[in-house]
Amino acid sequence: MGIFGGLFSKDKKESLDKGLEKTKESFFGKLSKAVVGKSKVDDEVLDELEEILVTSDVGVDTTIKIIERIEARVAKDKYINASELDRILKEEIAALLDTNDEKNIIGFELPETNTPHVLLVVGVNGVGKTTTIGKMATQFKAEGKKVILGAADTFRAAAVDQLKLWGERTGVPVVSHGMNTDPSAVAFDAVKLGVEEKADLVIIDTAGRLHTKVNLMNELGKIKRVIQKVLPDAPHETILVLDGSTGQNAVIQAREFSKATDLTGLVITKLDGTAKGGVVIGISDEFKIPVKFIGVGERPEDLQVFNKATFVDSFFNKN
Repeated sequence: MGIFGGLFSKDKKESLDKGLEKTKESFFGKLSKAVVGKSKVDDEVLDELEEILVTSDVGVDTTIKIIERIEARVAKDKYINASELDRILKEEIAALLDTNDEKNIIGFELPETNTPHVLLVVGVNGVGKTTTIGKMATQFKAEGKKVILGAADTFRAAAVDQLKLWGERTGVPVVSHGMNTDPSAVAFDAVKLGVEEKADLVIIDTAGRLHTKVNLMNELGKIKRVIQKVLPDAPHETILVLDGSTGQNAVIQAREFSKATDLTGLVITKLDGTAKGGVVIGISDEFKIPVKFIGVGERPEDLQVFNKATFVDSFFNKN
């Protein structure tokens, strides 16, 4: 079990329900219009459902899978009542995410070793990457873990300053060489300090530009080679942060970054301000990379461990 335990307190569940409000209002508003006056799930309802799923940013491929599953049920039972559609939809989305769940890692496994767990965090500007790292650091520290941050997104002064601010706020050391310095030198010093201080976790903020694939591979490759001089098995995780409110653009970014580097996990942020929460279903289905955390609010604790069953439950909870 990872450090966050994967357990949802009542407060966290309420926060998730609230964070998905805009998505649910949009989704179920469209769904109720699709079945109004219908007694059974027919081709017309299925066509409308397909459109609703695609426009909710579930994604075309995932939508086709869901529709095929529902069609198979309708073929078996010709008289599935239209009022049952959301229950059937919930079951099929949950089943789909379940079958894709090859790497259901809840939270992080921080092994009991004498060396720190090294986490590289990548993502384009504006997705909430540095804020996500700050929230992670806050939660890990609250769990009693010793955390060190590395400000290796050195192409943006704001990213370096923002990480330092999080460090001050949470009492976590931040290794920084300032702007326009070598990211790999920052990463090296952060991991070196982590080893010296016997830290549990070193989180390195990096790759803040939308690189060409070659530049990204070169930069991350250099960071990895340099930190391996300190810790041969580092980095232990490479996490990509995506802005959920950008919908299919987030999917495109996930595709590009996964081609350029070996990602071990995804974080999807800003779900509370958007009706595009369906993107989590599409991303979770499409990529063989686990969604580890989702952001559903401003508070550090609103960065939540992604639990597929809990997410689907909140998505379909209309209360």
